[in-house]
Amino acid sequence: MSRWSVRIESVVLDDFKNVKHGEINLENKKSAYRASVLGLYGQNGSGKTALIDSIGILKLALSGSRIPAKYADYINVGADYASLKFQFLVKKGEAQYHAWYEFRIRRDLRQEDYSPQNIENSLDPMSKFRVTLYDECLRFQYCDEKVKIRMASLIDTKTEEVFLPKSRYIELVGTDKKTSTDIYVAYKLAEESSRSFIFSRQLINTVRKNCSNVIYTDLINSLLTFGTRELFVINTDTSGLISLNALPIAFKYKYDDEPKETFGQLAIPLNESVLVPMELVDVVRELMSNMNIVLEQIIPGLSIKVYELDTELSKDSKPGKRLQLMSERNGKEIPLKYESEGIKKIVSILQLLIVVYNSESITLAVDELDAGFFEYLLGELLKVISEKGKGQLIFTSHNLRPLETIDKGFIAFTTVNPENRYIRFVNVKGNNNLRDFYYRDITLGEQTEPVYDPTNNYEIMLALKEAGKTYDT
Repeated sequence: MSRWSVRIESVVLDDFKNVKHGEINLENKKSAYRASVLGLYGQNGSGKTALIDSIGILKLALSGSRIPAKYADYINVGADYASLKFQFLVKKGEAQYHAWYEFRIRRDLRQEDYSPQNIENSLDPMSKFRVTLYDECLRFQYCDEKVKIRMASLIDTKTEEVFLPKSRYIELVGTDKKTSTDIYVAYKLAEESSRSFIFSRQLINTVRKNCSNVIYTDLINSLLTFGTRELFVINTDTSGLISLNALPIAFKYKYDDEPKETFGQLAIPLNESVLVPMELVDVVRELMSNMNIVLEQIIPGLSIKVYELDTELSKDSKPGKRLQLMSERNGKEIPLKYESEGIKKIVSILQLLIVVYNSESITLAVDELDAGFFEYLLGELLKVISEKGKGQLIFTSHNLRPLETIDKGFIAFTTVNPENRYIRFVNVKGNNNLRDFYYRDITLGEQTEPVYDPTNNYEIMLALKEAGKTYDT
């Protein structure tokens, strides 16, 4: 039986971080590859991380999770709100949607008493602000062998009512007064708790109970599943854990003989053993065993072993087992914490790269994918995934080696213009080396927007000399 698959087709950002306006299509329109890969390149501070962060907020919204207060600072300076819009391709067999989900975020003062006690119990103890997600809208087109639906709004909260169109409201929620009251309360609670209303538990459960139109329910359920189980975001916060001797392992795993899938993220301390719940011990063991199949090919002689130590009870009296990760290289074992940052980075994301290669329904967004990777290995690994993989990979990088190894349609660039942050290069011929082409454009500026804010070596030299006057001897 075929499953629903979801892919992000495009992203539009307005007043988000340093992006006044930016829109980017993630699909390779030049070549018919099964995988969807987008590598974003550009100058420091030009909007690369903003793209990954926007997908991180998307994951929180689709999964009905709370958006942390830190994202209030992601609204562009001088703007009242940021707007984010995502287009998806959702399909199963002959059934296919093009769906658009958009929303705004703004920064609001918290309503509760900002007392020392509340600060201590708060999920964001250092912030007096919260993020409000509002003006949500979900639109779609649909077609299968028998039915075609043109562009239509399914849920639009840009109204004084809970949402429009009224006809859709009745189809999704019904006409029962108590249910309508409960939905209104859920709408207000979602706003106060920094969550999406469209993907709130209350609305989802109500739609599942009352709506008989499977076209509508399938769309909502597929996007919810995508955000909860199939969209993974690895940002600089995750990478920072490695420097703090914690290995974040994001995973999605399925046993061959069982239909159930296991997914999530573990942060395993590297400088000590960790108590893992019994139900996850086998998952960690299988993940490492599965990962070693690939790890031994990309770093010859290296494998990761899981040492199982004592069985203990956790603080909530549930049984668990202490585990420690060891690195084995050419028959010699050392604790994984003594390996390089690059090795630990590879281990932390390798399981997800395996799933992206094998599963059409997975999207992985990684900021600074090249951090710790040997450039030749990075280029070859991305070449394999882009040409033979099935899923979606979105990454930022400073390493230019992939520009020489993967199809040019998989690459986009940031510009120095905050009003038009993302572009695809034009006039690139098939025999052009995109890396050389990029360097040439930095110098000559042949694209519609400049991709590099020029620096002057003489001015840099003078600045270094001026700043170093106190060190003269």
